[in-house]
Order: sequence, then structure tokens, then C-alpha cells
Amino acid sequence: MFMRFAPLAVAAVVAMPATAQQSQSEALFELLHLPEIIDIMRQEGISYGETIGADLTPGPPSAEWNMVVQQIYDYDVMMGIVQEDFEASLDGVDLAPIIAFFDSEQGQNIVELEVTARRALLDQAVEEASEEAAAIAAADGDPRFEQVETFVEINNLVELNVASALNSNLAFYAGLLDGNAFDGVLSEDQILDDVWSQEAEVRASTSEWIHSFLFMAYQPLEDADLDAYIAFSQTEAGGHVNRAMFDSFDRLFTGISHALGRAAASEMSTQEL
Repeated sequence: MFMRFAPLAVAAVVAMPATAQQSQSEALFELLHLPEIIDIMRQEGISYGETIGADLTPGPPSAEWNMVVQQIYDYDVMMGIVQEDFEASLDGVDLAPIIAFFDSEQGQNIVELEVTARRALLDQAVEEASEEAAAIAAADGDPRFEQVETFVEINNLVELNVASALNSNLAFYAGLLDGNAFDGVLSEDQILDDVWSQEAEVRASTSEWIHSFLFMAYQPLEDADLDAYIAFSQTEAGGHVNRAMFDSFDRLFTGISHALGRAAASEMSTQEL
């Protein structure tokens, strides 16, 4: 999430008339504010890329590294991949109940609060404050925190995010290998062992982030509104949209992580010269 780097590419397609299912999935894509979320993830990714660049070598990252990071996190490419996989994940799914929920005033309020909170977390100070507030709420048995915990458990958010994070870490290592970063010193089995050894730490940080993010996002909601969202999440429609959200970002994150790994290998080689 990532010598020679080829930016992720979206194949050109011949424009075809949109089907009713496609039109509905496009409408849902907008109702979920996914274009805004992708833009926020792009900003998070560029910041993450800067951190990786600073950690790669004792010296400052090269201009080429910064350029490659910008290419990897190209907004239009990210949008194309997510839209394609979002539509594929929902193929054959009855979208009417999903659209009905998220097109309501209640549904839009929830999504807008999520997006606003996610954007606010771009500020590290806000992220630290949200983590502290959530920790205090958890220790105090705050009823709102308990609602958030129920929402997290029903949607299996910790497990799904941990799996995604570990897959991304593995893809980053694979990119490093492809870029000859280790000169054959590390085997694939050693890399698998190293990635798996990170599971407990990844799980702890993931759980902390998810709970603090949602606790902050849902603070303005009435209890009844969050209960309604929890109830929707327990329906077949809620399960479909939750699965689609993860499916639609899986290929993107894996591809970005692999590209970052290759770019990191190239940067390390350049700095050594």
C-alpha cells in the first residue's frame, strides 16, 4: 500500500450501453462516496510512501522516488480499478435494498460522517486524540463504544482488515524480491514467516484504528440511527455491500503494495551507488 516502474494500468474498453445493473452499481458507488474515499486513501498512500522513502536509506529520498509514489497513487487509475471490481463483486446482487438504505437521509448522514472522520484522520494529532478518546470510552464501558464494537463484530471488520494488511505486506515483499532487493538472501518461506510473525501487531493496531475511527465518526449519531445501521448490516443486503467494499479494494491494495516494493528495491539500489 509500495529500477524501472510501470504504473498500474487499466485496460481501455469499448464503450457499451449501461445495463440496469451497471447503472444501479454506479449509483451505489456514488451514494457510498467512494470517489471521496479513494481520494483520501490516495493522500494516505502518498504520506505512507514518503515514510517508506525516508526509512529506506540514511539519506533523503530521491526525486525519482517521490515521482514514482505519485504515479503509484494515481487517482484515475485507482478509481478505475475500484469501480471495475465493485461492479464485479455486486454482479447478480439485488441492489434495490442497498440503494434504498444508503439513499435515505439516515444512510447519507452515516456515510458522510464516515468520510468526514476519515479525512480528519489525515491529521496525526486528530488520529492520536481519537485513539485516546476511544480507549477511555472502552475502559469506561461507554454505551456508544459498545454499539461500535457490535458493528465491528457483525461486519467482521478486524479480521477482514487484518487479512488485507497481511496480504499487502506480502505483496510488498514480493515487489522487493522482484526488484532484487535481497540478492537471494531471503527465501519466499522466510518472507512468509516474517509476514505471519507480524499478525499480532497488525491485529492490535488494526483493531485500535477501526474502533477509534468509528467511535469518532458515529459520535453525532442518535442511538437509533446506529442501531438501524447495525440491523442493516445483519441483513443479506448489508452482507453483500460489506463484502463488495473489501473485494473492490483488494486488487488495488495488492497491486499498490507490490509496486511500492519494486520501487523501494530500485531506490535502495540507487542510494547504494
